Amino acid sequence: MAVEKREFQAEVRHLLHLMIHSLYSNKEIFLRELISNASDACDKLRFEAIAKPELIGGDELHVELIPDAAAGTLTIRDNGVGMSHDEVIDNLGTIARSGTRKFIESLSGDQKKDSQLIGQFGVGFYSAYIVADKVTVLSKRTDADGVRWESDGQGEFTIEPSFKLDRGTEVILHLREDDREFLEPARLSNLVRKYSDHISLPIKLKNDKDETETINQARAFWTRPKSELKDEDYAKFYEQLTHDYEAPLAHAHHRVEGTLEYTSLLYIPARAPFDLWDREQSRGVQLYVKRVFIMDKAAELLPSYLRFVRGVVDTADLPLNVSREILQGNRTVEKIRNALVKRVLDLLDDMAANKPDDYAKFWQVFGTVLKEGLVEDHANQERIARLCRFHSTTAPDKADVTLEAYVARMPAEQNGIYYLTADTLAAARSSPHLEGFRAHNFEVLLLTDRIDEWVVNHLQSFGGKKLESVARASRDLDAKIETPEKARLEGEFKDVVERLQKVLGERVESVRLSSRLTESPSCLVAGEHALSRRLEEMLKRAGENAPSSAPILELNPGHALVEKLRAASNDERFADLGELLLGQAVLAEGGQLDDPARFVRTLNKLLLDGVAAEASRIII
Repeated sequence: MAVEKREFQAEVRHLLHLMIHSLYSNKEIFLRELISNASDACDKLRFEAIAKPELIGGDELHVELIPDAAAGTLTIRDNGVGMSHDEVIDNLGTIARSGTRKFIESLSGDQKKDSQLIGQFGVGFYSAYIVADKVTVLSKRTDADGVRWESDGQGEFTIEPSFKLDRGTEVILHLREDDREFLEPARLSNLVRKYSDHISLPIKLKNDKDETETINQARAFWTRPKSELKDEDYAKFYEQLTHDYEAPLAHAHHRVEGTLEYTSLLYIPARAPFDLWDREQSRGVQLYVKRVFIMDKAAELLPSYLRFVRGVVDTADLPLNVSREILQGNRTVEKIRNALVKRVLDLLDDMAANKPDDYAKFWQVFGTVLKEGLVEDHANQERIARLCRFHSTTAPDKADVTLEAYVARMPAEQNGIYYLTADTLAAARSSPHLEGFRAHNFEVLLLTDRIDEWVVNHLQSFGGKKLESVARASRDLDAKIETPEKARLEGEFKDVVERLQKVLGERVESVRLSSRLTESPSCLVAGEHALSRRLEEMLKRAGENAPSSAPILELNPGHALVEKLRAASNDERFADLGELLLGQAVLAEGGQLDDPARFVRTLNKLLLDGVAAEASRIII
């Protein structure tokens, strides 16, 4: 048969132009695509051999890489099903049915440089032109003559008979001078281990001595039965997967068959990566489709609050070389994601119940990240809340208080779960807001993570008990710590409260006597429906336009300094003591004074004027 010269379909010419001139962001992806095609050819032969076992005979199906430095060629050879003359034309010359137009349309803007899109619509073969200025294909089916296809990608291809005798396909890449790195055996080995290590058939590499060696595992670790594997095997694979020398705290290995078909192998690391809080870093588990590596960090398979999870997901329910764009909003991905979230939470539940020491390590490292789920994942909020651990006034040195344990030991007269947010544990422990609750033996959770301010705005109850801040002016909360003599004292201090309200003006919403103070002279509380004082401060520091609200100043009528305030007949002295009480309250909760210099002058003035020695001792 004579040599045939044919033109590529118009869309294929456009596609080849993009491959040659635009897609350079990740050149190495071509090898993944061609190995994937070769593996598919072997899988097709396996399928045909179900009816005709003689098609395979005694051959071992495999893929072979043959670099030839002298010729400047890299050959990817398989002994799979092969192609006939017509199949070569259909598969390599006119591929409109595979979605070429949609593929080209998707290459817009920055995506023109995103070679992850290659293969999305069945055009992976053409990635060869990213590194090659000419491609030769030799192919033969068992029941047909050999065929030779060749093209420089400029618009035409030739097809002619080939004297190839053995079944399968050889793709010969004539590499550009700048891409001769892909002839180096070490480079090829690394790429196979990175992208195709778990292809289920051997990938062999021919070296300079014409010897071949298998360079992949030839069997996906996660496809092996759990009964064959020990903890040491899982730990070794984790190290290969993550390059983390420290063994993981736990792992979960599951195979699912039915409406969904996927295998997952998930790990809980023992330590955090240095860039855990870098929001620019991509996260996620490795994604494989039919044991072919797709992407290293498929963030769409797990929510952000589980970004510490490492592992592998291998599914047959997604198209090969699926892009991130397809992952987003895909119903199959959503189902897998929901199942994986359940797997991780089950794993954490098991660790918390059966390995409390390991769980304590996990919480210390990743607890703040997991708490993001209380904000982001309302469907699993209760489950995540049960996994949370807290400091409290009954366990101030160790974060091991669970909400379940807290609720179980609440006294009968306590209706809510009390908490206090602060910048540090030391500040929380010494907060004046706790004094009245300690006196009544009410336990208070001490929350010091920055995210806690957002958490308590979303986790409003647990086990039917409302979360209530001890630094908020809640009627229900105040009623729990009322003192019998408060009504009498309010009458005695009525003039003092009104007078101080006028002195402080709009800097406070109101002034009132406190039921929560037993030792400190004053404190600030937020209004019942206002932002917490700490959250307001955090938003301001972040440059946000937070709605500003004046706090309520509470006074301890039994404190000597407040008694001095009541006894001050001099307006100037009264105003100075009022400034002192307000400033102390701001500092006690870790806030920032509006005018620190003014506060210092007032303090010095009172000290020099001989205000009671006891007051001086308390201030210092």
